[in-house]
Amino acid sequence: MHQRRIPEWVRHSPVPGVRGFAVLAGIEAIARGILISVFPLSVYKAVEDAQIVSEIYFAVGLLSLTTGLMIPWMTRFVARRWLYSAGALLFMTGSLLAMTGSPAAVIAGLLCNTIATVTIFICFNAYVLDFIARSELSRCETSRMFYSAMGWTIGPVAGVTLMGLWGPAPFVIAALAAFSLLVAFLYMRLGNGKLIARARGPVASPLAYLPRFLAQPRLLAGWTFAVIRSCGWWVYVVYLPIFIVENGMGEQLGGIVLSISNGALFLTPLMLRWMHKRTLRQSVRVGFGLAGLMFLSAGLVAGLPALTIGTLMAGTLFLVLLDVCCGLPFLMAVKPSERTEMSAIYSSFRDVSGIVTPGVAWLVLLAMPLSAVFATAGAGLLGAWFLARTLHPRLGQRHAVAALAVPAEPPAPAAFAPDPAGPGTSPAPT
Repeated sequence: MHQRRIPEWVRHSPVPGVRGFAVLAGIEAIARGILISVFPLSVYKAVEDAQIVSEIYFAVGLLSLTTGLMIPWMTRFVARRWLYSAGALLFMTGSLLAMTGSPAAVIAGLLCNTIATVTIFICFNAYVLDFIARSELSRCETSRMFYSAMGWTIGPVAGVTLMGLWGPAPFVIAALAAFSLLVAFLYMRLGNGKLIARARGPVASPLAYLPRFLAQPRLLAGWTFAVIRSCGWWVYVVYLPIFIVENGMGEQLGGIVLSISNGALFLTPLMLRWMHKRTLRQSVRVGFGLAGLMFLSAGLVAGLPALTIGTLMAGTLFLVLLDVCCGLPFLMAVKPSERTEMSAIYSSFRDVSGIVTPGVAWLVLLAMPLSAVFATAGAGLLGAWFLARTLHPRLGQRHAVAALAVPAEPPAPAAFAPDPAGPGTSPAPT
């Protein structure tokens, strides 16, 4: 009797590669990019006060941070594939809630989408660390950003344009994109990642890894860089559209400048080539230094709104450079047995920056105009430039990265000078 051969892709799911993860990131960028310029305006319309907007984002950041720290604990009981799927479904729910337009629904939608983003981000990073070799991490990050460029470039201007035509339109598109993300994820059959070792003993607290994280300078510095970089994006994404509206320039201009700035993602392959000729320390310092100078200058020339906007746009070019390089010290130092836990701690940079940025902005706005928020962000970026001097001069060179790509679980190699400075001052949205 003739036996039918079972296709190879059914018997053994293919090992996902750089392109597969880049496709997932590209679809997620569509879902998030179209709302990045819509949510700040929607919340501002609901409360009509920039200070209250800061308070809302501060509260949402606290709840999102709590959720992110609980995800490693949840993975002990819920399979990672179901957590990723739940994140995509929660993004759909948040978008459908926000499309109703009521102030409470918009805020609830913002909360759902923020929690969904951190859930997907943690699971995505854990999958990347499972399936992508350490020597390929920089290429994976660059491909992820290049595939995301279209969503982040077209999304912001499309979001505010569609919102002007029909309010719920951008939220409907975001929900459909989130559904497509779920379908693509299930098609890739990532499962629960690679099993490192069978669990022994009781389930660890999600905070149990914090001492081990704090004891590793490379992990701590990589996370700190991500927080400061993310604060810069927060200021640009949330407060620049409000600055534009307050200066009577119209809502659509905010989406246009966000789209133009995100278009720099198409330059990430060129940025990677530029980085390969330099050390990681040089790349990180250039990014933070020039971004900090641009944001600081924008705050000082606030009397000329057009110049302020142009200066901030120039600063985002270096934030994109930081998107490529400033998380690599963290990713290169993670041990295989701690992938999920350390991915959760690393992903907290989004929520910490989502707490720090509106919190600091709220204090600044008590006594100063909105433009002072830009100058404050510039000072923080320059603080990160100063901290980056502690990175080891050879970190990021090709032979150094290749040395990290070993199959066993080695101790984290020393990426910092013997006596590094203490921790200091790392969107979307990336």
